[in-house]
Amino acid sequence: AEERLSLADPEWSDVHVVTGALKLFFRELPEPLVPYELFDPFIEAVMMEPWHTDPLGDGGRSGAGCGAWDHPPTLRIPRVMERVDVNRMTRQNIGIVFGPTLLRPEREPGSLAVGMAQQNQAVELLLAHFDRIFPA
Repeated sequence: AEERLSLADPEWSDVHVVTGALKLFFRELPEPLVPYELFDPFIEAVMMEPWHTDPLGDGGRSGAGCGAWDHPPTLRIPRVMERVDVNRMTRQNIGIVFGPTLLRPEREPGSLAVGMAQQNQAVELLLAHFDRIFPA
């Protein structure tokens, strides 16, 4: 039988418990939210100098860099950033917290620390250009 949880229960009142559960959920998915096949293109986009000018390498065409992403995430992370004055969750902070969970290579690299900064930046890139990557 499926267990139902209520976020109104006191055990969920600590935001760290909720975010920890969310990160665990994403970590346990058989494939990360950003599919394995898009890992390298996102990391390559991050390594562009400067990556914020044309990060998708598509001359500004909407969504051109994510043809393989048939089912984009339905997370409302951009809404979390709207409350940055209260929650302090800037794009950079969200990248640090969720980067290694949402975007990871199919095979773990020898050095985890090397790729982690790029994973964080890739999530920042995704958030910075969310509307271009996933047009309404």
